[in-house]
Amino acid sequence: MNIQARKQALRQRIIAARDNLTPSLRAHLSRQIVQQVCGLKTYQTARTVLGYLNFGSELHSELWVQQALRDGKQVLLPRVNKASKRLALFEVSDLSRDVAPGLWGIREPIIEQCKPFDALGQLNFILLPGVAFDSEGGRLGYGGGFYDKLLASLPHRPTLVAGAFELQVITEIPQESTDHRIDWLVTENELISCTLGRE
Repeated sequence: MNIQARKQALRQRIIAARDNLTPSLRAHLSRQIVQQVCGLKTYQTARTVLGYLNFGSELHSELWVQQALRDGKQVLLPRVNKASKRLALFEVSDLSRDVAPGLWGIREPIIEQCKPFDALGQLNFILLPGVAFDSEGGRLGYGGGFYDKLLASLPHRPTLVAGAFELQVITEIPQESTDHRIDWLVTENELISCTLGRE
């Protein structure tokens, strides 16, 4: 089985398992995970942060976005540029006003409402979405490569963090040369520093 087929099989298995969590359990675990993410020193010292808004059975990352706004961070959210197949970043200040469902039904910044953000060198901290992760920092996304392209375009490396349910953590993620590893993996049960083995 080639690497793409292995990744796709993994995606299907993990998403099915995640879909089986009850909405109330998903909300409960999400609150635990977000609290731990906000406890990271690297989050607390960050000024400009990039997050995402959850869809489907994902971790409720909206809780983290709201907390970052309350904490006075400059909060960015991505919007898919269909033409370039890349993510454009926008600053948001109020989720009730600044976002609306976009591509694939995922809530995205409203262009007329939000300020575009181009100063990528100022990004300190990124909360990344993903389907599955391993303790070495391997991340399996949804297959579009949007975040890997964004990370490749940054002039520096901000702290890369993922919040995930324990069931999304597997022994090893198949990696390609374009894949970027995360620094921290936060689940309801543990806080994993993924950089220890890479230093």
